[in-house]
Amino acid sequence: MKLLTSTYLRSTAIVGALAFALAGVFSNAAVAHADEAAADAADAAGEDIVVTGSIVSAQKDSIEAKRIADNLSDVAAADAVGRFPDQNAAAALSRLPAVAVQRDQGQERYIQVRGAPNRWTSVSIDGIPIVGVDEGGDTRAFRFDAIPAVLLSQMTVNKSLTSNLQADAVVATIDLKTYSPIEQNGLHVNGDVGYGFMDLGDGEQRQGSLRLSWSNDTFGFVLGGSHYRRKQLTDNREVGAYDASGPTEFDVRQYQIERWNNGLFGGVEYSPVEGQRIYAKAIFSEFNDDERRNQYEFRLDRATSGTRSLASGNLAGVPLRGSFNYGEYRNRNYIGTIGGDYEGDDGFDASFKLNYARTENSTFLPLVQASTSGAGNLNLSYDNSDPRFPIVTINGPFNQASLGNAGAYVLLGRQETISESYTAKLDVAKRMGDLTLSAGGLYIDRDISGNNLSISNMVMLASGAAVGQPFDINSYVTDKAWDTGFPLGVQLNYVDNIGMRRDIDSLLGRLEAAGRYDPALDVPATDRYFQREKTLAGYAMAKIESGALTAVGGVRVEKYTLGNDGSVLTGAVYTPLSRHTSKTDFFPSLNLKYSATDNLVLRLAGQRSVSRPAYGAIRVGASINDTNSPGTIGGGNPFLKPEYTWGVDASIEYYLPGNGMISVAGFSRWVDDVLYQSQIPVGSDFYDFGGVDRSNYLLSGTYNGDKGKLYGVELNVLKQFDFLPGALDGFGYQGNLTLLDGDFDMPTQKNVSFQGMSDTIANASLFYEKYGVSARVSYQWRSDWLDTLGGMGSGESRKGYENLDVSLRYALTENFTLFADLSNLTDETYVAYQGTTATPTEVEQIGSRYLFGVRFSY
Repeated sequence: MKLLTSTYLRSTAIVGALAFALAGVFSNAAVAHADEAAADAADAAGEDIVVTGSIVSAQKDSIEAKRIADNLSDVAAADAVGRFPDQNAAAALSRLPAVAVQRDQGQERYIQVRGAPNRWTSVSIDGIPIVGVDEGGDTRAFRFDAIPAVLLSQMTVNKSLTSNLQADAVVATIDLKTYSPIEQNGLHVNGDVGYGFMDLGDGEQRQGSLRLSWSNDTFGFVLGGSHYRRKQLTDNREVGAYDASGPTEFDVRQYQIERWNNGLFGGVEYSPVEGQRIYAKAIFSEFNDDERRNQYEFRLDRATSGTRSLASGNLAGVPLRGSFNYGEYRNRNYIGTIGGDYEGDDGFDASFKLNYARTENSTFLPLVQASTSGAGNLNLSYDNSDPRFPIVTINGPFNQASLGNAGAYVLLGRQETISESYTAKLDVAKRMGDLTLSAGGLYIDRDISGNNLSISNMVMLASGAAVGQPFDINSYVTDKAWDTGFPLGVQLNYVDNIGMRRDIDSLLGRLEAAGRYDPALDVPATDRYFQREKTLAGYAMAKIESGALTAVGGVRVEKYTLGNDGSVLTGAVYTPLSRHTSKTDFFPSLNLKYSATDNLVLRLAGQRSVSRPAYGAIRVGASINDTNSPGTIGGGNPFLKPEYTWGVDASIEYYLPGNGMISVAGFSRWVDDVLYQSQIPVGSDFYDFGGVDRSNYLLSGTYNGDKGKLYGVELNVLKQFDFLPGALDGFGYQGNLTLLDGDFDMPTQKNVSFQGMSDTIANASLFYEKYGVSARVSYQWRSDWLDTLGGMGSGESRKGYENLDVSLRYALTENFTLFADLSNLTDETYVAYQGTTATPTEVEQIGSRYLFGVRFSY
């Protein structure tokens, strides 16, 4: 019934929204005739009439920016009211060629360009490199769900590098350009207010943004903010593992999630004369996620008797484990920049930037667990003919509130990583006719302190009785049944996660006061790391324009220094260790652009670049076991080397008359020392303290493999159908197709797929814009890939999925526009699997999303 209801609601919302758009078209028919008459009169008077709108103008800006660029790049430009139609930057970028997104709970988070691991794409904001510290520093990839799109005016995906761009970018570096108030004279107010709902669970969705800017010929300022919040349910089914008899457990989960993003930004600019400007900008953004977990595991492999197979089973004495938490995820960014630009009449240009950036990422997961035992265990049968949705039947009475209180405990998962950096950047150029010489420097001083997610401190909840606060895990079961779209066969009720968390916090406080709980043990010293990296870079570059040919070549020199401190645990003794490394590298690049005709542009580029290991992966902290044979070490790998690459890009771009483009691009990357996870001998004396030779101990962590290669072809088409008659010339199309291949070698295995690489990525948008109506239907699809988030070498893959979105805009007046954003209309089910889709390891669904509101612009 729930699935039928969801389908009905979704269909009704789509039909209603489309009817709204069509009504707008027909209701403006009379106005259209009047407009056409006015246009005829204007033509007779010799005036130029330009019919444009948010989609068309953004597409035009993107095409022009790509055309004049010296390197191979793709550009996403903001729409006419000063922001992107997407909620965050990742969603907007995903519409560009060869760009895919990694989603978390359905929300766009990481960007993958050309199917490569997300660590191979770097990010800068207004030209200043920014790194991420997500997941305990296990990735340097930048989180796009923390940056609201309203802050930005343009996003550029640089697929080939010039020497003035950071070299830490194997496949691309993305520059996010913030809004400049001095580009528009006068007072401008832009914003939106929206409200909607989530299909699964009917949770609310709301957003609002406001941007105020003013400028005259010499001074301008901008202030703005944004807010987005949604409450959603996530249905989740997982299988712990498969053995020779079939699934070992059915892990049934539902998450009640409340997520919200906030952004604040401001800037002032002063331009005393044309070509001279100084400015200051500040950005604060945050991503917050409060997550209530309701989870039950039918532990099939621990049954006392019965039969079990992949397709079905009949078992007795199956333990049921419950896991519950009210977890908190936080990500915050504080960015401040001051700078200046100078453009001289004598051809000399200069710019400088001073930047401070702080990124904080934290997680707190107090996970309460308990299991049934003895007579409380279950007799059950299951039907797994559709392995995505196993149906469990309880043979006999079932009491959800029968978990064992005596064995209940709380695991305290904590993670916090902070990156704090100071950056100085200087660029100068001298134009001398057809020759432009450029040079510049960059200095970054960054401190990183944190820990990977630590789940090592376990507190038995039965000890609460000793401090006058006994804990009964079963008392939190409510009488409200799960609101789920997944079949199960067993009715489960929600647990009061908020009440449980409140009592857990109170109990831990009492246990700490009584000396029964030590919060210092939540994060062992072996999980902590303290690092300081310094980058000193300089470049020299020349640009030559000779007729139809433009050549840009140069070399970038970077000295990278890393101080790496941590502690190693042997037995019960902690030993502090440090490793300091420094290396100077050269990164040449060459970009050739040949304008064969006014509309045909050919490009060829080559470069060398680098990708440095994540902070958590390279940490010194580790635990040593001297009693195993051979001994073992678990932790970071401070011996990791960066991944270095040589790359080649080529493209053919044909710019269609009017507003359109067709392009074909190819690329190849050859990568040395590809990162992967394994357990192999240390091969170093770094851990040889206390008179013990540990060079042959097995270290579990991240390693450098051998060579890898990644290559592909991108096809891109953008065109407004302005050749069609009458009302039909408002239609247009934007689409791209990317075909990819590649692999790398490990010492023990050849031709291993890159994590996160889909061999096919497709985007298609059909839009209509005329008579005040702006409508777009967008389709995205990517094929299966080896899951990056599942961990390197995990063998877990993700099934490809499609995504269908509809965006509708209707201009009531010049200043007010109604909008409707309908997302995930295919109601995708996201599937991870082991080996083949016949053995899924995770199945997840969040439902469609609907948001309606109004935009205003003055």
